[in-house]
Amino acid sequence: MRRFAASSSNQTFFIWPALLLGAEAVRRRKRPRLDPRFLPLLAWGYIQYRLCGDYRTRLGGGGPGFAKPPERLVTTGPYVLTRNPMYLGHLVFAAGLALSLRSPLGWLLLLERWRHFSNQVKKDEERLERLFGAGYQAYRSLVPRWLPGLR
Repeated sequence: MRRFAASSSNQTFFIWPALLLGAEAVRRRKRPRLDPRFLPLLAWGYIQYRLCGDYRTRLGGGGPGFAKPPERLVTTGPYVLTRNPMYLGHLVFAAGLALSLRSPLGWLLLLERWRHFSNQVKKDEERLERLFGAGYQAYRSLVPRWLPGLR
């Protein structure tokens, strides 16, 4: 159970949503209703996370996260647009959850996930630079950390 809870993906897509729904039920004293207009963001975030992760593993080797480091630097596909499409998927999902619940607690969750992934990105970048050196430095200078078009 501890291993399940330690996984960022399990936190974002299972643990935090369950806790948030429970907290909102207690706060509102009834089962919270989701605004259906924002549910596509939940699907988008999760699908982006899964597809980009599968792509990275297929092309770069390694395992989930940095438990097993990548063997090759992936700079194609979604990784042309952003260096962190998987983490961005987590954030899109969290934003969709906050918007669909219309919850101040949901916005706190999004801020927590932003803090978590911002810190994780810094660690990942240091590891990738050690693993891939000048190749990663060149990639980093061309591709934005988060959003396409923003440096």
